[in-house]
Amino acid sequence: MDGYPLIENHGLIGDLQTAALVSTDGGVDWFCSPRFDSPSVFGALLDKDKGGHCTVRPAHQTHATKQLYLPGTAILVTRFMTEAGAGEVVDFMPVTGTTVTPSHRLVRLVRCVRGTMTFQVEIAPRFDYGRAKHEVHITEHGAVFTAEDGTALTMHPIREPEDERLLDVLSAQDGDLRVSVTLKAGEQRGLILEMGADGPPAEVRLDAYGRLFDRTVAFWRSWLAQSRYSGRWREMVERSAITLKLMTFAPSGALVAAPTTALPEQLGGERNWDYRFTWIRDASFSVYALLGLGFTEEARAFISWLSDRVKERAGESGTTGPLNVMYKVDGSSDLEEQVLDHWEGYAGSAPVRIGNGAATQLQLDIYGEALDSIYFAHEHGFQVGHAGWTSVRENLDWLADHWDQPEEGIWETRGGRQAFTYGRVMSWVAFDRALRLAASKGWPSAYGRWQTERDAVYEQVMAKGWSEEQRAFVQHYGSGVLDSSLLRMATVGFVSPEDPIWASTLDAIERELVSDSLVYRYNPEASPDGLRGSEGTFSLCTFMYVEALVRAGRTDQARLVYEKMMGYANHLGLFSEEVDPTGRQLGNFPQAFTHLALIDATLALDKALGAQ
Repeated sequence: MDGYPLIENHGLIGDLQTAALVSTDGGVDWFCSPRFDSPSVFGALLDKDKGGHCTVRPAHQTHATKQLYLPGTAILVTRFMTEAGAGEVVDFMPVTGTTVTPSHRLVRLVRCVRGTMTFQVEIAPRFDYGRAKHEVHITEHGAVFTAEDGTALTMHPIREPEDERLLDVLSAQDGDLRVSVTLKAGEQRGLILEMGADGPPAEVRLDAYGRLFDRTVAFWRSWLAQSRYSGRWREMVERSAITLKLMTFAPSGALVAAPTTALPEQLGGERNWDYRFTWIRDASFSVYALLGLGFTEEARAFISWLSDRVKERAGESGTTGPLNVMYKVDGSSDLEEQVLDHWEGYAGSAPVRIGNGAATQLQLDIYGEALDSIYFAHEHGFQVGHAGWTSVRENLDWLADHWDQPEEGIWETRGGRQAFTYGRVMSWVAFDRALRLAASKGWPSAYGRWQTERDAVYEQVMAKGWSEEQRAFVQHYGSGVLDSSLLRMATVGFVSPEDPIWASTLDAIERELVSDSLVYRYNPEASPDGLRGSEGTFSLCTFMYVEALVRAGRTDQARLVYEKMMGYANHLGLFSEEVDPTGRQLGNFPQAFTHLALIDATLALDKALGAQ
């Protein structure tokens, strides 16, 4: 871990087209531009020496740090305290809007709030995942870092023209810039790092910075005011909502699974995946969370993006199906997986992967998630048009021909295809929701065949997905392995939450997959998934467990699990993908699926407690 901050010691900022991670010690060590899935500019999180960073921290070696968000916003404040003084770094990215733009700004204001403080600033970009060399050119009004492919990062200083020059340039070697700034109480200066600037560096006056700051505050607070949630865990829910908004690509409405790649599920392990894409499954869950909180425009934008994916290959034959597992935020599907051999990975956890080879896997559950979210949106007033319904029918016709085959499953295992129970359950959901839509609107459909296939899936799951030995539903047919994805069986209506076989399944999952409220996906030793090593507990699964307990009437137990899980959030209320046995966060950070499940679990638990 030498030289690497803990994964949870970060906050997220963004402009709705890309994002950056800022550590509690003032380092921007992850930033891609111009999109979430673009090559990195700062990537020290994956290689402390070769990745690149922008750090702002006190020159005083001994200092305490605190970090918080400005309430109701995505503006991050990192505080430094020494005996001689206290200072702050205020980080944010001005919102870009719904038009794709090459220009993205990262604003870093430095101010002293008590005594005096000398800050050291180092700007060390490493373009194209550190593969492109660059030079730095210093001008009277700032600096430009230019890569050999023409990509440029411009540094605009925030200062007054008539000011005494507070900046002391320490060095500008090897393409990096190091400066020092000494401030007294009440003084503030800073910098704006801009990718895709349309002009040379320019000084930014403090009043101009103030207007930029005020507009950003106003945007976030106005957006958050749409939330209808006023329950017991309002602060956590609102922070999750803002986090999900930060991971949404505004021009298309697509939600990325996480803004990072290759953060390990086990330190030193190989389970390091690129999550900077939009999964049909994960993003479909966003419809429930967004509509549950009242964010209808975001839900509408994603449904539009999803409808385009459903339409574009509708009617296509073949065993892989008309839907991909995941897409880029613009809807394209070229996600070729590569390994960055020149990077050592977070804390030495190689390989560092970009792209994702799971994009072409067969995962049957995505059809259920897509149809369930379309149906849920329809129930909340989002109309499905003729072209959309025609595409739905064609997708269901394909599923009717292909649901009864082995697949890779929800967890994207690489150990061979199986008849995964969850994939079958969600195929049942796809047929069921399509039947409901057709019946409610009187639309033309292959109603008889869909009903036949729906019932066949149900009978098969009950006969082959149930293990008498385990007294539970199992991961795939013929196995005794438990799988926490099946916690959703009652949520989607496949089984009654009061059915004894469901109570027995919950009990079995609790015995084998739950560790003091934390929930594992499955046991890799019992069900080899084609990868070496182990992994932590999945935070998503813990929140799914909470919701399953609520639906089963175990409200007190659900609340205890929920409250324990809150203790694993980081200092800002953010969750990564996993939690290891020591309580540290692992995997890509923050993870959208976890925050979506947090919102769903909170709404369900709040409702149950209110009923009590």
